[in-house]
Amino acid sequence: MNNTTKIPNLGLITAVASLGGLLFGFDMAVVSGVLPLVQKQFVLNSVQEGWFVSSALLGCIIGVAGSGELADRFGRRTLLLMSAVLFLVSAAGCAFMPSLSTVIACRLLGGIGIGIASNVVPLYISEIAPANIRGRLVTYYQLALTFGILLAYLTNAGLLNYALANDASQGGTFAWLFIDEVWRGMFGVALIPALLFLVGLLYVPESPRWLQSRHSSGEPQGSYKELLAPGMRKALLIGIFLPLFSQFSGINAIIYYGPSILSDAGLSLSNSLMSQIILGLANMLFTLVAIWKVDSWGRRPLYIFGTIGATVALFLTGLCFYMGATTSLVLLICVLAFLACFAFSIGPLKFVVASEIFPGKIRGRAMAISIMVMWVADTIVGQLTPMLLRNVGTANTFWFFAFFCLIAFIVVYRMLPETKGQSLEQIEEKFVGH
Repeated sequence: MNNTTKIPNLGLITAVASLGGLLFGFDMAVVSGVLPLVQKQFVLNSVQEGWFVSSALLGCIIGVAGSGELADRFGRRTLLLMSAVLFLVSAAGCAFMPSLSTVIACRLLGGIGIGIASNVVPLYISEIAPANIRGRLVTYYQLALTFGILLAYLTNAGLLNYALANDASQGGTFAWLFIDEVWRGMFGVALIPALLFLVGLLYVPESPRWLQSRHSSGEPQGSYKELLAPGMRKALLIGIFLPLFSQFSGINAIIYYGPSILSDAGLSLSNSLMSQIILGLANMLFTLVAIWKVDSWGRRPLYIFGTIGATVALFLTGLCFYMGATTSLVLLICVLAFLACFAFSIGPLKFVVASEIFPGKIRGRAMAISIMVMWVADTIVGQLTPMLLRNVGTANTFWFFAFFCLIAFIVVYRMLPETKGQSLEQIEEKFVGH
């Protein structure tokens, strides 16, 4: 596929593929509203509660671990269809399965779907996109992800308010789903985008670059070992460092402390769910900056400005906590400044860059390694953040993450080349040098 290849209905195809990102974001965020209700209904102990939450994360790791090999062997569209089916089964099962164990099994299946989608969606979009707008189209995946998170917060709040305002005495399936056990309705909302994703994928084409790699005469089947070749080591390191730093940037600490920060800053918030909605909306809106500028300014400038901006914002956030200025407007500005820097650079661009820098015949496998690093780092940071907050204090925790953002800035400045406007073949030539 060359620069002049045109794919009809590119915008519609991108929108369909990006539904995988929406479902990814929704599935990971919906549990915040579901968990208290499930814990109360089934009287979960701490082990059961942890397994209910982490079952989806285990599924993510399983899904991404197998997605690279399968995507390179059987095609990007085939794997997307597989993820859509898993999303559909998971949403239906979580809504209608009677026992906790079967609901958790469905959460695991949904996690596998997330793992597949987190790798294959940006991979697929990068391969169908023209060079001059590839960054923008891949970033739509991150925008869809942030919208999925926001959608989960909004539907959780809406359904909970509906359940509290209505009586389930009339019985029936509707009352069971949306009043009596409203957490099932929260899960069930995902049935609509999952069905749209599955039906839409029936009408999108396979990646032309994958088809070309399958039919190119004499081209050998790629393997993981090729990533260790001298010409690929730089690409591999970039593909590992960017998702690693995205999780060690402090985004989880902001989400963890976000509601109390907004409340202490003087905003009139009725509950923590409203705080989540505000942070989710800000995250989505700032992602639009990346869509606007990623193909004109380029990946490298956005990353450089984003990482140094996040470093400063986190340092000042920690300083506010150190000085006890937790009710000041300055703290709110620092938090939103970090969120802006993350949303236009560190968050979305790891997908853009990782989907561009690897050769076509091993792109699926290489992307799987990159996304696997993201999920493993996410697990580590999720366990580490509460320990840091408890043992070293809030200020030192934010400075810890500021340090990693500074390291990310140095790595990006020294290692990351500009790839805007270049075809995937030109980028491959830059790294491999054939």
